[in-house]
Order: sequence, then structure tokens, then C-alpha cells
Amino acid sequence: MGIRGRKIVLAATPSESSEHEQKAWSQMLLATLPMKYVKAFNVNWPRPNELWPDGQAKYVPHGLRIVESLLLQKFSPQDIAVCQTDQLGLFVGEETRVVGIHAHNPLGITFATDVYSYFYGGDAEPINAAEFRRLMEHPALREHKPHMKIIVGGPGSWQIEKKGLQDAWQIDCLVDGEAEDVVLPLFEAAVRGETLPRKVEGRSPHLEHIPPIRHRATYGVVEITRGCGRGCQFCSVALRAGKSIPLEQILQNVRAQVAEGADSILLTTEDLFLYEQGPKFQTNVPALKRLFESVAAVPGVQHINLTHGTIAPIVRNPEILDELSELAVGKSYGQHEASTHPDKRYAIMFIGLETGSVRLFQQFMKGKAYPYRPEQWPDVVLKGMELMNRYNWFPICTFIIGLPGETREDTKRSLDLLFALKDSKWVVVPTLFVPLEDTRLAKQDAARLYDLTDLQWEFFFTAWRYNLDFWRRQRSTQWKFNLGIPIYYYLMARRMFGPNLKYPLFRLAHFPEWYLRRHLYLDFSGQMEPCYRVPEHVPVPEHRYRPVLPELHEISQPSWQERAS
Repeated sequence: MGIRGRKIVLAATPSESSEHEQKAWSQMLLATLPMKYVKAFNVNWPRPNELWPDGQAKYVPHGLRIVESLLLQKFSPQDIAVCQTDQLGLFVGEETRVVGIHAHNPLGITFATDVYSYFYGGDAEPINAAEFRRLMEHPALREHKPHMKIIVGGPGSWQIEKKGLQDAWQIDCLVDGEAEDVVLPLFEAAVRGETLPRKVEGRSPHLEHIPPIRHRATYGVVEITRGCGRGCQFCSVALRAGKSIPLEQILQNVRAQVAEGADSILLTTEDLFLYEQGPKFQTNVPALKRLFESVAAVPGVQHINLTHGTIAPIVRNPEILDELSELAVGKSYGQHEASTHPDKRYAIMFIGLETGSVRLFQQFMKGKAYPYRPEQWPDVVLKGMELMNRYNWFPICTFIIGLPGETREDTKRSLDLLFALKDSKWVVVPTLFVPLEDTRLAKQDAARLYDLTDLQWEFFFTAWRYNLDFWRRQRSTQWKFNLGIPIYYYLMARRMFGPNLKYPLFRLAHFPEWYLRRHLYLDFSGQMEPCYRVPEHVPVPEHRYRPVLPELHEISQPSWQERAS
């Protein structure tokens, strides 16, 4: 007798659900490593995450918990199971009518993951891509497909359409965008066995349509805002107006997490400083302080961690750090010897710096600096970094290599800014430009490792040299890494990427600067003066700069049924 199964099954991969080291950034970066080398890097994926006695997942990505909450408005809890790949066979059976699958980065082609697996060869499939393929090819899905629908959604669902894999994986419907207004009618139609549209585009919902979650999400994710509105042309979120989740709903979500074993809460947002914002991106410091104090006061919360923010508000309102650091640093999970906190704790937050070129900044992301002018961007970055480090905030900052039209002079300006930041306490993650769907640069060509110039390679490996020097814990093993770099170059890298890689890569291996300075733009031997220095103060323009931002997405949209027809 076959397994009866649940009517609705929601699933995610182990790598996207993992709470690896309690550091979301570590989980995301490590998921970019090639699957075939996981043992060499001591990454224990795939591995079982925590399960409930019946086999359901204790925690899955937050987006899947949102879908679950929406479905529970119409369906019984006994109709729904939430699981990971290895437990699909327990819940997909004869009575299953729809399987909803979460896709964060299913093929590994976002800004970060499109880069790092290629260093190991063109056939090196990243962990997240291998894990998603394993889920989609699960025998239970193949066996029961004749009587059920497969719906895939999440921030990376567009990748499946882009690569033409929807039919190969027997996906009935792809959901792209925010799904609150489409989930219920779509799943109800699937349960009835109706034909679904191949693709549904969700749009930004009204606040009242965003439900509280019922169960624990990976890393204790609690959403505090949606959207941004700053207008960066390479980002779809920047084209959606910002909105804040009501504090009581935030606390309700915190309590739901703690009730199921979470002691860390990850405040998730596109920009922390847009929470309950005032006009023109004005930071609401009292509201932020009230938020942190309220979350910290929930019994069982031991740690509070952060996701994204922008740097300009810190320069404009340094009191933000005065008001928030006691909890943002004191309850952070991370510890580092460079911190001046009594427990060596530091707050970590993702900040997109993206470029040191004022020309590219003006062209693609000028709203990011508001209320400052684009030409003040280097000063804003340097002053903001100094302020954050003073308060033990050690950010993770991204730079985009290969923005459309980038010239050698543009790359030099980014290198100049990188050089000026050489003594900072941070992580700098160089990424390659990817023309993401639903952005103003969607039709541009992607940057490729094989086409990088010598200057772009220098930026890439100088950034990772910074990271190794600041974050490496076991200095005694550094010589092994340094020795392996030239071996890697002569055996593989020069054949794959050409000679432009050589000297930048050797900087990563700590070759002496007296040797490298003859071949590279930056000189760390002490002979080079920085082009930029930390300013005492960054003045807000007397006549406020008002960037011309693109039109934001409207909330009111036709129903998915109307769009499908």
C-alpha cells in the first residue's frame, strides 16, 4: 500500500535551510563552493538539519513560512507538511495534490555564486545548485506527478526560466516576485486539479496582506521592512517602495520563533535604516531603538543579528550607533579579537558599496548616497566605515566588478577607495555584475571571469587578501595556503583565465610587495599615499540633492487569473 501523503507539501533544500555556524553570510558564501569539493573545505553539506519527530523540518527559509501561513488561512494543519529534500518521501503520496518548492538561488547565478565555483573548473556545480537539482529530481516527485502540481517560487525562481529548465523539472507554475496576493488562489486551483499558468508575477502587497508566521524560520528570520525605493538600477528591490511591518506583528513573529527553540533573531530588511522611516529616507532613530529594545525583551532571545543597511544614514545621523550599539553589538552572535567590546562582540550588516567610481555611481545608483551628492560617495564610505568600526560594527560590503561601461579609470577609482579602506574592520566581497530580471539593467551583458582585466583581477584578489588577513584565525597554517596559490596558478588558473590573473593572485598568496609593486596598480610597500582620506565631516549639501528615481512598482495589480488569461 502506497503512502497517503499530505494534500499540500512545502519543501526546501538542506543548504538553504541550514543554520550553519549561526552566520547567514557564512552559509550563503559556503553554498557557492563546488559540491564535489565539500569535504576538502570541511563543509558538511548536505547534512540533516533539525527535524520534528514526524520528519517535518524545524526550520526552513522565511519565505516558505509566509506561504505556510497564507495556506493555513484556508487549509487544515493536517493538510500541510513542511519538509526538506530527504523527507519528501514521507509526505508526498497518493493524496498529495500540490508541492510548493522554495528557490532562493537554485542554479547559483546571482552576484556572488556566479563567481566562485568557476575557479574550480567550468563543470564545478555549486552546492546550492546541486542541492536544488537533487530536490527537483526526487523520486517521490516523479512517481506522483500525474496527480499533483509543482509550484516553484522565491527570489531565484527566475533562474529556472532563464535556463529553460521548467519543463525538464516538470514545474507547472513559476512564481516570480512577492507572492502574498497570489498564493491562496494558486494553491486552491492546484488542489482542484485545474491547469495553472506557466508563470505568475507577484507584486508588492499591502501591509495587511503580509501574515505573521506560525513556525520557526531558518536563523530566526523576522522581517521588519519590505522594499527600498533608492532606485539602484541593478536591483529589483530598489524599485519597490519601502514599507515597515507593524511592531506588534514583528514581536508576534519573534515569539513564534522562540517558542520552537530559536534563541537568535535575524532582523531581515533591505535597509535597516528605512524602518518606520520619515520623509526622504529620514532615519527614525527612536523607532529603531524601540524595535531593538522590544525584541531583546522577549524572553528567550539571546542574540539579535542584522541583514542589510546603507551607509549614508550613519554618516548623516551618527547617533544611530550611539542608540543601537548596546543591543546590536552586545547581543550579536559574532566575536572577534579586534572588537573593543568587553565580550569581543561585533555587529555585522551587509552594505552595498558597489563602486569607487563617482561616474558609475552617478549613472547607476545615485539614490544610495542621499542626502549626499554622488561626488561625495568616497567621503561617505570612508566616514561611515570609521564610525561603524568605532562602535564595533564590522560590515560585509559588496563591490560590483564589470558594471556596464566600466573603464580602466573606473576600476582604478574603486582600487583607490579599496586602498583607503585597507585598515578597516570589515569583509569586502567582490562580485561580478549579473543582469538580474526585473531590473533596469536586465538586458545588459553579464561580466565574466574570463574577460576580467588585470585591474579588475587586482581588485578581486586584493579584497580577499584583506579578508584573509583580518578574519584568519589559524595563522600557523597560512604558509600552506600561500604555497598552494602559485601551484594552482600554474596547473589550472592561467589556462582558464589567462595571464592577467597572475600577479593579483600572487598578492593573495602574500608575495612580497617589493616584487608585486612593479606589476600592480596598488603598492602596499609603504611607498604609495592614499588618494582618499577619512574626512572630519561630510557636509549635507545646502540645497538638498534630490535624485531622480525611477517610478516605483504600483501595489494595485490584476489578479493572477486575469494575467494568465
